[in-house]
Amino acid sequence: MTTHLAHPPPTRSAGVIEILNTSRHEIALVLYGIVVLAHWLEHVAQAAQIYLFDWPVPEAGGALGLAFPWLVESELLHYGFALVMIVAFFVLRHGFGGRARTWWGIALGIQFWHHIEHLLLLLQAWSGVHLLSRPVPTSIIQLVMPRVELHLLYNAIVFVPMVVAMVLHRRGEDAGEPQVRCSCARVPSGG
Repeated sequence: MTTHLAHPPPTRSAGVIEILNTSRHEIALVLYGIVVLAHWLEHVAQAAQIYLFDWPVPEAGGALGLAFPWLVESELLHYGFALVMIVAFFVLRHGFGGRARTWWGIALGIQFWHHIEHLLLLLQAWSGVHLLSRPVPTSIIQLVMPRVELHLLYNAIVFVPMVVAMVLHRRGEDAGEPQVRCSCARVPSGG
């Protein structure tokens, strides 16, 4: 049997960040997880189009790319998503403690680099000046790894520590930490 941790609710004058890390931490993590999974599915669908169905890379746009091809071509959209991810990592980190916070921080650090890569791509798209005079906007790691595979890798190495952090947090392994004041962690009840 499990029980919710008893933590005081946020103060009446609590700001959005405090609310998202206390009384609304669980729902914020669930919503964030859904967004991240949907993004993952897009990359997996794109990889399936390329590697299972032999589509040319420029035509493989994932599920949304089929209906809205401009989505795949929009560096602003990709940067915007990377920015939303990094902001969510920063905002929601306050609700974690202990090892869960460490794993969340690892995911945040990797996502920060991913964000920098997308910023570099966006600046190249806007300026028309491409890294090492390449014909298309190119990220640093893309110099040694194709873009589709790189994004699968980035998503995996951000997703794994993020999930580890969420699982540790949900199990209540960080419950004794002073900054953990949310109701989403569950700990075994006595007896």
